[in-house]
Amino acid sequence: QQHQPGEAAQTDFTWATELGVTIAGVSFDHKLCHLVLPYSNWSWATVCRSESLPALRHGVQEALFRLGKRPIWHQTDNSTAATHNVPSGKRKFNDNYVKLMDHLGMKPRTIGIGKSNQNGDVEAMNGALKRRLKQHLLLRGGSDFESVKAYEAWLAGVLIKANALRTKRLEEELAVMAPLTVARLPAYSEERIHVTSWSTIRVKFNTYSVPSRLIGEKVKVRIYDDRLEVYFADVRQLVTDRLQGRKHHHIDYRHIIWWLVRKPGAFARYRYREDLFPSLEFRRAFDALSEHRSPRNADIAYLRILHLAASTMEVHVQAALELLLQEGQVPDYEIVKDLVQP
Repeated sequence: QQHQPGEAAQTDFTWATELGVTIAGVSFDHKLCHLVLPYSNWSWATVCRSESLPALRHGVQEALFRLGKRPIWHQTDNSTAATHNVPSGKRKFNDNYVKLMDHLGMKPRTIGIGKSNQNGDVEAMNGALKRRLKQHLLLRGGSDFESVKAYEAWLAGVLIKANALRTKRLEEELAVMAPLTVARLPAYSEERIHVTSWSTIRVKFNTYSVPSRLIGEKVKVRIYDDRLEVYFADVRQLVTDRLQGRKHHHIDYRHIIWWLVRKPGAFARYRYREDLFPSLEFRRAFDALSEHRSPRNADIAYLRILHLAASTMEVHVQAALELLLQEGQVPDYEIVKDLVQP
């Protein structure tokens, strides 16, 4: 392919799990949103958790605002961040992606279905980038970082060094590219969502618990690539990691317990009841109560213990339960409370 200076940028998502990066010792599964100027091979990459529009918006803007210029075209593959199926069997650009391109002053284009070679430059650069990152990790002496921000800062340093080798052809591109004069768009999308009677919200096909005081209300949810922020009356109520994929759920018992202690009868039929056992000791405690109490009384006793964990320190309640179970005692609420709060 013959590339002209400043004509186009190509963007692609590539898995970076093979780098073996860990954050504070925990494996960090992630992708890189990689933008390349095919004429000069100048590139920039940002860390993301999925091929989402917020990830694409963040990645493209980080690259363009670093350049201060914009090419004529922005080319992607047929990822769902940019396109969707239409009845004709072709792919159509998503409305929000088109708005992003209009804002940045670029024209969107995509490769033909099954024609990955048309995105060949960024595909080849994906491999080159990851080989470079592996080499720098070896020179660093390890792939563990104290935080995601520390990893992102290290990644930026590697990219700056690589781009320093491409300045001559980059100058040719910048000379013919139009200036970027718009303000940066926020790195999130926003939705208004109703909180169910079970104290949950459903966002992008996944379910999350929220504080029970919000039951029946409508909340504003800011959807980032890696997290959700929940607002009510313009006050942030919750920040939680965003789940990847579909039909998953994240239930925090601290959100639910204040409601359940007032309506203990709902515990037996709560859809996500297994998420209300924060550890094996809590599960064993409930089983012990169920063996020696009626079902209703066992539920009430366990919910009071869980409420104690939410209002004090879970680790202290867990230690008390473990001690009582080891001694063969039934972990009644009053006994647990005395151990936790002497």
